[in-house]
Amino acid sequence: MSERKMKRVEDSLTEQSHLLMPKCLNAAGYLFGGQLLAWIDETAGIVAKRHAEMNVVTVAVDNMYFKAGAKVNDTIVLIGRLTHVGRSSMEVRIDTYCEALDGTRTMINRAYFTMVGTDEQQHPVEVPGLIIEGVTQQIENEAAQKRAKLWKVRRHEGF
Repeated sequence: MSERKMKRVEDSLTEQSHLLMPKCLNAAGYLFGGQLLAWIDETAGIVAKRHAEMNVVTVAVDNMYFKAGAKVNDTIVLIGRLTHVGRSSMEVRIDTYCEALDGTRTMINRAYFTMVGTDEQQHPVEVPGLIIEGVTQQIENEAAQKRAKLWKVRRHEGF
């Protein structure tokens, strides 16, 4: 049996930026939640794919919390990072910001996605483990483990 490969959170950290265009707005003139969900899913997929070094699929959206809106011509910045890795699953946290012209960022959304590494037949396969460094990553990892336990209970209950 070979030793499991291990990777750091920073190895897969991903930042994406988008200029908010009129086609991405809802009827009220703010960023359409479905568009943001697509951007977040894409970012989570890139984070997980970089970590796993294989194709991944989205299994669950655990939390999608909208804190504020964004308007046309705003710069939207998404930052994705791993918080927890199981055998084949990975939890990815994506923080979304609205960036002002002077570079200051205001958080508008936080989401947690569960991604799974897959083989060519879309079967789950083991992914590299996660090296936790520092207090902040430890706290986030412990919270992710609690979310994973709750997710398993809900899945068992048919939720």
